[in-house]
Amino acid sequence: MVMDQGWCASPWLIRISEGSSDGVDLSGCNVVLAMFFPGPTLLDGDGTGRLYLDYRNGSEQRRELEEIFMARKGGPMDVVGNLLSTWLSPQVTRIDVSDSNGSIEASVGEFGRIISNRLVNEEGDKVTMRNAGFSLVWRFADNTAELAPSEGSTWQDPDMPVAWRGSSGAVGQIHWEEG
Repeated sequence: MVMDQGWCASPWLIRISEGSSDGVDLSGCNVVLAMFFPGPTLLDGDGTGRLYLDYRNGSEQRRELEEIFMARKGGPMDVVGNLLSTWLSPQVTRIDVSDSNGSIEASVGEFGRIISNRLVNEEGDKVTMRNAGFSLVWRFADNTAELAPSEGSTWQDPDMPVAWRGSSGAVGQIHWEEG
């Protein structure tokens, strides 16, 4: 896959509805993983990543979230972690999320805004994509992602290689277990 701008960047909003890691309850935690890939293809790797952790998460929760989403605990994040050669220091910031009528919006401190609007067809059914690489790696439920363009999303972390605006996007439910 050749990138349309010569590079690719994306913030991923991860909302944990329930779960724990090493005895630490992570239910209700929000995390954002922003990634930049210089191209010419995504699989060339050499990406830059940074985690943004909600300031309302406790210190033990933040520690576990860093371990998981910076690919230090294995699992589905190993694939993403192998594509990121540079990890910037995680940032603790305010992450506010709203979800209504098929739209998800998140503000992430001074760093950015994520907007995802689920697509529906003429009958009002969600438009989905099955068995795409990311939905398999991240273990989306039924290997299915709902298409959710991110027009209006912006990201401007001064430590990331570029600032960007969103266009494509997807939403999915994931279920991870240890072992």
